[in-house]
Amino acid sequence: MSEKLLTGAQVVVEALKREGVECIFAYPGGNAIPLFDALLDSSIDTILVRHEQGAAHAADGYARATGRPGVALVTSGPGATNTLTGIYTAHMDSVPLVVICGQTISPLLGKDAFQESDISGMSFSCVKYSYLVKSADDLPRVMREAFRIATTGRPGPVLIDLPKDVGAALCHSSFEDEVKLPGYRVPSKGDPAKIREAAALLAESKRPVILAGHGAAISGAHRQIVELAEKLQAPVVNTLLGLGTIPGTHELSLGMLGMHGTAYANMAVMNCDLIMSVGSRWDDRITGKLDEFCPNAKVIHVDIDPAEIGKIVVPDVSVVGDAKAVLEELLPLVSKLDTAAWLKQVQGWKRKYPLKYRKQGGLRVQAVVDEFYRLTKGDAVVTTDVGQHQMWAAQFYRFNRPRQLLTSGGAGTMGYGLPSAVGAAVGVKDKTVATIVGDGGLQMTQFELATAAIRKLPIKILVMDNKYLGMVRQWQDMFYSKRYSSVDMTGNPDFVKLGEAYGIKGFRIRRMADISKVLKKALAYDDGPCIVHCEVEKEDNVFPMIPAGAPYSSMLLERPKEELEKPEGGA
Repeated sequence: MSEKLLTGAQVVVEALKREGVECIFAYPGGNAIPLFDALLDSSIDTILVRHEQGAAHAADGYARATGRPGVALVTSGPGATNTLTGIYTAHMDSVPLVVICGQTISPLLGKDAFQESDISGMSFSCVKYSYLVKSADDLPRVMREAFRIATTGRPGPVLIDLPKDVGAALCHSSFEDEVKLPGYRVPSKGDPAKIREAAALLAESKRPVILAGHGAAISGAHRQIVELAEKLQAPVVNTLLGLGTIPGTHELSLGMLGMHGTAYANMAVMNCDLIMSVGSRWDDRITGKLDEFCPNAKVIHVDIDPAEIGKIVVPDVSVVGDAKAVLEELLPLVSKLDTAAWLKQVQGWKRKYPLKYRKQGGLRVQAVVDEFYRLTKGDAVVTTDVGQHQMWAAQFYRFNRPRQLLTSGGAGTMGYGLPSAVGAAVGVKDKTVATIVGDGGLQMTQFELATAAIRKLPIKILVMDNKYLGMVRQWQDMFYSKRYSSVDMTGNPDFVKLGEAYGIKGFRIRRMADISKVLKKALAYDDGPCIVHCEVEKEDNVFPMIPAGAPYSSMLLERPKEELEKPEGGA
């Protein structure tokens, strides 16, 4: 008797199981029904979110927290288009996602059928690859290729558009382990000659800086970063997404560089004679005015994506390859540098320009983050939304390992914080998971409070409520004569009562003196999510700050008395 054939939808589910997928974040609809029907008979945990954007962000948070690909499943038309913000967010930050979209039946493609959208075309610029599947027989290959593409090299999102009739049709092809992708090459070890050139350039340096970016975290190169820094005796600065590649408590760690980086990180970058970037794409938020960035420094660039080499900063030496593999090849070729005077100068900057905030007056975000760091002993997985609170989280929570800070970097997506925490909490069950969000960002995706509540995910939701869109207000304060336009969030809900409407425990902080006792109560609560409504200072600003497009020499440590020239870039 021949083996029973599977439908296309059953093939998709079986392929997910073969890829080790334990859960997917999903929202159903008519054209995705065959897929949801097949999931009923599987061991895969289908997590029903409350919006398709939430599905994409939750899958993203799961992927960042675990290092495994995140999977989202949605229906056609608006279901698919609602994922675009999440797909774009993952694309900008090199996050491995597989997004499966239901689609109208094949005979109606291109005929403006009900809930038809050309999601492949719409997403073309923000996916690593996409498929429109025309035959169920292609699904075993497509599914295997999708996961291979999403997770190898520079990771990214892959979209699979699956017409309903293809999902219902029988598949006659078998599963294969081998993947054939002609022309798809994944760099691993770097060119030995280039690595020797990098070692030679390092040997000449007296004032080196290592810049560790997200690529170093993705590759698992954190131990090699620390070993290289200690062997060279070179300080390390991080991009926002690179935080944790060296422990924030390490004596050679200078924290984040760039627009809202620490003053001492920025001073080190401004005065170094060599900067070695490992897995950073030289984002405009860290370079500022490009022709004045590291003006007297030699540049080494290590990146797995050859398209990033020379795109922004032209390096003296470049090595294309996996960060971990390249550093393992480099380490035997380097030795301790003569950096005693340099490290003394750097330590002097750390003492002279520490991160600080006023302890008097109203409640401050920095104080809440600072105390949360202390109470969690720096061990929590923290997601954030985007804005002032995001920068304060990066400054005052010292991340000690990769995959600990989950935040939208390149896209700067408001609304990312809560759904990404849902994904992180599903994927990481042995750590405290918290999301630090603003009043504006939370209200963009607050519908996922229901998902967190129903699943009893013990997420600590710290809402920093200043009743403003704080970062935009800061720019209007400093560059537009305090002409506050469309940033007043008067009308915010009582977030404790909002949580209670979902059955979520709520706490409130209004005074600096109450921070510790309230946070202790929130951390002790483990019967599902809880909200901590922090009613913070309305007009606090984030410093240090380098205005967009300005050189590092224009770094501000406090608000200037006079209005500044309008910057080129956005907040």
